[in-house]
Amino acid sequence: MSQLLRVAVIGCGAIAVRRHIPEYANNPNVKLVAFADPVIERAQELANQYNAKAYSDYEQLLAEVEVDAVSVCTPNYLHAPATIAAAKAGAHVLVEKPMATSRQEALDMIEAAKANGVMLMVGHNQRLMPPHVKAKEVLQSGRLGKVISFRTSFGHPGPEGWSIDGRNSWFFRKEEAVMGAMGDLGVHKSDLIRWLLDDEVADVAAFVGTLHKEDTAVDDNATCILRMKSGAIGTLVASWTYYRGEDNSTILWCENGVLKIGTDPERQVIVELRDGTSESIEAGAISTNEKQLPSFVIDEFVNCIIHNQAPSISGEEGLRSLQVILAAFESQETGRVVPVQ
Repeated sequence: MSQLLRVAVIGCGAIAVRRHIPEYANNPNVKLVAFADPVIERAQELANQYNAKAYSDYEQLLAEVEVDAVSVCTPNYLHAPATIAAAKAGAHVLVEKPMATSRQEALDMIEAAKANGVMLMVGHNQRLMPPHVKAKEVLQSGRLGKVISFRTSFGHPGPEGWSIDGRNSWFFRKEEAVMGAMGDLGVHKSDLIRWLLDDEVADVAAFVGTLHKEDTAVDDNATCILRMKSGAIGTLVASWTYYRGEDNSTILWCENGVLKIGTDPERQVIVELRDGTSESIEAGAISTNEKQLPSFVIDEFVNCIIHNQAPSISGEEGLRSLQVILAAFESQETGRVVPVQ
């Protein structure tokens, strides 16, 4: 490809600054041309760095700058409007997770991308982490037989230490975040378990609450029981109160043994067979808040555009993972087991 992809980033907070922007800058096929953030100084600082334009309003950016692709890194409530506006401007869109705050928003985003002939990809980076890729290879090899039960969890101390605004972050403002730990971390794990098992979630029962964070109406903890279409059952945990011992682990109990992912920092993928043998599989590492590794999401997005290939982490995939989270909230509200749409 002779021409560089002209990319704009909407929202210049932590995920943009730590992941999207550096990874675009490292990609030889990309030129960063514009940044938008309501705090114009943040956009301007990045624009100065990359010889680009700065805007406080993403709609003005889309009207004035010709872009091939956009990363939407805004608070959750703006994911849908910003994505739809970018699609209407003819730009391919990579939107952060959760892709939307409701099923209808997600459907509208998918429709906008289709109607305007652009790609929509959701930033579910857990699928691309090397240990998860390796674990899926093990499952697909058939060595372990079918998955019978599982547990997957994602917990850290909360957005205070991650977000650019610390405790004053939008993550804690219900009107902007809509959902807390479940939208931040739970949706990562609903996406991961669907992808790892190559299976859909059929039913969800969940307890979701605000147990420890003060002055916020968003959830900081959730424990969910999932039943998959295959019949496998397991738990999904999301927490912003793992003040020590950050956790991003998954254990799958299968017919012929157990597969452990992320349970041991030195051994990222462990296979333990019923005959007593144990094997560690070389698999790289998983990013943590303390140790940022490449997410691979940006390279995947750029490659899809260059080669005109539909992204594997499509809007439809993002919607299926979102619906698990929405079902969990409904289960908390109703006290019932909720079927996933």
